Amino acid sequence: MTKQLELAERLSRISEPQTIKMAKLSRELKAQGIDIVDLSIGEPDFDTPAHIREAAKKAIDEGFTHYTPVAGIADLRQAIVKKLQRDNGLEYTPEQIVVSTGAKQSIANTVLSVINPGDEVIIPTPYWVTYSELVKLCQGEVKFIPCSIENKYKITPAQLEAAITPKTKLFMFSSPCNPTGSVYSKDELKALADVFARYPGIYIMADEIYEYINYVGKHESIAQFEGMQERTIIINGLSKGFAMTGWRLGYLAAPKAVAKAAENMQSQFTSATSSITQKAAVTALTGDLSTAHTMVAEFRERRTLVYDLLSKIPGLKLIEPDGAFYMFPDVSAFFGKSFEGTVVNNADDLCMYLLHKANVSLVTGSAFEQPDCIRMSYAASREKLQEGIKRLAAGLGQLA
Repeated sequence: MTKQLELAERLSRISEPQTIKMAKLSRELKAQGIDIVDLSIGEPDFDTPAHIREAAKKAIDEGFTHYTPVAGIADLRQAIVKKLQRDNGLEYTPEQIVVSTGAKQSIANTVLSVINPGDEVIIPTPYWVTYSELVKLCQGEVKFIPCSIENKYKITPAQLEAAITPKTKLFMFSSPCNPTGSVYSKDELKALADVFARYPGIYIMADEIYEYINYVGKHESIAQFEGMQERTIIINGLSKGFAMTGWRLGYLAAPKAVAKAAENMQSQFTSATSSITQKAAVTALTGDLSTAHTMVAEFRERRTLVYDLLSKIPGLKLIEPDGAFYMFPDVSAFFGKSFEGTVVNNADDLCMYLLHKANVSLVTGSAFEQPDCIRMSYAASREKLQEGIKRLAAGLGQLA
């Protein structure tokens, strides 16, 4: 009997991210001539600052277009070391830095380097969609810890302690958080670090990609506390704070053993990221940060605008985010309602209803393990945000 062609079984353990799915659906509808307000994608709508673009052009003109070391060029790794000392008060060496093709690859390098089949990984929810998919790919066991809106969707020390078992290997979280915009304070992180101090066999992956988009003061890293840096993998990059999404550059800062493992892992997948992007990144990290501050100031204004507008819509329950550029309202008051034969049973249904009936694209909260919510990005012009929320309010108002 002839054997049939089959794909790998591991594909059944992962799925397409809802964030990408909604962006793709929006593009398809726009291609059909439908006017869609897309508030689904997590991407700054600003251009990369001019001085960073000029650094990339200079690299091309000078012929810096060849392969580089897998972990990144020496001046970039040193620039990251200086950034971590300048902004975070953390001391690293270049050997502890691995530069990747986007922060997502840095996260993949981390999970692939530390998780074995059967290892447990604690993830507070809501969380960014890729964390759990990578754990599943490694045949690890995901343990979701639901966090409440009353605590701004942040895990408590008691919840963390209760979730830890002898099989726990890794804790994954982000601050500022995608999708909620919540930010952990220094005291909150210290309380979590005190719990981890009692369990020395657990790694912590701290996703700090939204570090600069923070509206409540100085960014705090869990790695600052005694004993934490030796077991923390910091994930960061240039996509959010420097509006460099298409440049594809992320990095991790980790204990030397983890950094070396991540470098080895990356060498078998992509090797080094773009040489030109790396040169631009050196300028971004060591140059003038005023353009980043200007962008964040605009995001702060948009946050206020969007929060005020959403607060006027009956049925929505929301928190004012402290960072990132997302609103994450609870929309469960609309479940069970319908319009013109379309019944909304959950957040998935509501997002599809709003896409097709109100022409506004959002992301279901179920993608982030929070099925009562939807995510709205306010990384868009004020005019687009006002129009999108106008359509959202009209669409929700039609449900009965």
